[in-house]
Amino acid sequence: AGEVLLWGQPIHRLKPHQISRAGVVRTFQKDAEFATLSARENVYASAVYCAQIDSAEAREAAEQALDDVSLARERRGKAASDLSVFERKQLMIASAIAGRPKVLLLDEPAAGLTKPEVSDLSALIRTVHERGITVVLIEHVLPLLLKVSDHLMILNHGAIIASGKPDEVVRNPQVIEAYLGKREARL
Repeated sequence: AGEVLLWGQPIHRLKPHQISRAGVVRTFQKDAEFATLSARENVYASAVYCAQIDSAEAREAAEQALDDVSLARERRGKAASDLSVFERKQLMIASAIAGRPKVLLLDEPAAGLTKPEVSDLSALIRTVHERGITVVLIEHVLPLLLKVSDHLMILNHGAIIASGKPDEVVRNPQVIEAYLGKREARL
């Protein structure tokens, strides 16, 4: 129960484009790009829709976002469906930041990635944050969370069981029990 407010206004009353233009953009756990469009076209479309900028400025914003996520220049003209899993994650984040958000909500961005790719993703998330964008991350991959988080909030069945600095939260007995089980059950 409760209400979510965005800049003091109940969010359930806002349409998606109003939320993105207010500065909050999200990614999805599953691929949400236009599969037949190129990576560049996907990011361009996001810049036009979210930031409401003209085509020349949107092209520039798209290239900058693709640079920011380090998507290889030779891959930018490829259809989104032809990109690797990690490249699609890069594309997803580039599309989001091209909209010039103040807050970026990432929904399980490490899903389907290898260990080295998770490490690359953590560097990418840090880069986005260093550009002045607040990143809110929903994730189950603990090493990623520990690398990129300044603050962790752990939920169990929808209730907050711990909140604070990552190194403190992961030592919390409630967190350990919730995610690893009771000691007796683990023996």
